[in-house]
Amino acid sequence: MATTSDTPFMGNIKTKELSKLGYTNDQTRSLVINILSKHFKHHEKADLIKLLTNIKANPSAYLQDIVVGKIAETFIEKEEVPVFKTFSLLEETGKLKIYGGKEIEASAKRQMELAMALPVTVQGALMPDAHTGYGLPIGGVLATYNAIVPYAVGVDIGCRMALTIIDESDSYLKRYTHQLKVALKEYTHFGTEGGLELKQEHEVLDSPLFNKTELLKRLQGKAARQLGSSGSGNHFVEFGTIELFPGNVLKLPPKRYLALLSHSGSRGLGANIAQHYTKIAMDTCKLPREAQQLAWLDMDSEAGQEYWLSMNLAGDYAKACHETIHANLLKVLGLQGVALVENHHNFAWQDTLADGSNVIIHRKGATPAHKGELGIIPGSMTSAAYLVSGKGVEQALYSASHGAGRAMSRKRAKESTTVSDLKKMLSNAGVTLVGGSIEENPLAYKNIEKVMNSQQDLVQIEGRFLPKVVRMNKE
Repeated sequence: MATTSDTPFMGNIKTKELSKLGYTNDQTRSLVINILSKHFKHHEKADLIKLLTNIKANPSAYLQDIVVGKIAETFIEKEEVPVFKTFSLLEETGKLKIYGGKEIEASAKRQMELAMALPVTVQGALMPDAHTGYGLPIGGVLATYNAIVPYAVGVDIGCRMALTIIDESDSYLKRYTHQLKVALKEYTHFGTEGGLELKQEHEVLDSPLFNKTELLKRLQGKAARQLGSSGSGNHFVEFGTIELFPGNVLKLPPKRYLALLSHSGSRGLGANIAQHYTKIAMDTCKLPREAQQLAWLDMDSEAGQEYWLSMNLAGDYAKACHETIHANLLKVLGLQGVALVENHHNFAWQDTLADGSNVIIHRKGATPAHKGELGIIPGSMTSAAYLVSGKGVEQALYSASHGAGRAMSRKRAKESTTVSDLKKMLSNAGVTLVGGSIEENPLAYKNIEKVMNSQQDLVQIEGRFLPKVVRMNKE
């Protein structure tokens, strides 16, 4: 049919019908409606649908048409020429402070030293729980100038801790261990996929940030399905007792309370964001091969800004997951929280150093510890977790460890420990485990007391939590 406006046809096409024809992009649909209303006011609907179907099927045939050529252009993929810059590493590196260095493996130190040679690095610190990771070591803290390094944040963006102190004494555990175990089984979900059977709701799912990029639009459904669930590996939800010490900053009576502690991150949402922007960083920021995983995004670039808002949304989502987990468990058990403490440990923040420098501080497996800032540092499924307040040490980039840190890889833990060994460890500690695996057995982790001793200058201990009923993913 002719594509000029002088053929008299009648009919119009609605937005829903355009979507069914494959015109799913909002901008394309708006363009089509504008062109139809201007040039095809009197066209019959059937012929109009045929024209649009043909344009979608063979857009190159219509590119020269003065009227519908613009519609056809929207279906032609333009070849993008990659734009990248090449950088060399610095010979003289920035300031690096290592805490508990005797207990940190050499490979983790080398990774941190490599990060210190990046041209954008200002300062660094390595926490006493550090071990080798991807890009930046776990336990690494990196301050950069106007640059964000996706692998210095980590794959599980917004991985965090949340502690609810409950208005019950520790005797509650003795009376209701079975009920706690059942609640953890029925109202939590672990694993890389899936979520809770009951639909979960939270205002984070309505965040306008989900409409800011095509990637976030695609991930919104997955985020809704996984809300209130936890990942695999060392993620957990557990009930235990916490002893608050005299003069604690929460200003609660110094005694032993029932408490709920959780550790997990942003699920598939954060993982997909990390993978997407790490690839962009590595494609646009070319470094020597050994440092390529430390590729960064310039904060003034479109990709840098997109990553920053996506990272913050993933952090909000991780927080929402913990809020949902705690709310579900407290409600079903009829319990009431008297205090909540929470903190990210896979994230990046804009901050200012003492000399006035504006930097981005990446904490990949490290707890924020500005002066008076509260955080939680866990051990293992049978050892203590610590409620702490920061001392604001700049050499440590206002940070502390995020846990005990692994002493052996998951593979080695699996090979060196049996199920029987794990059961004995749990029995000796008086811990009930729901799910879990030998890969996360207590011997796979460093001694939390040694780690805490190595960072006495960084944090003040406010309370000591002991796990009693632990829920983890069964590998």
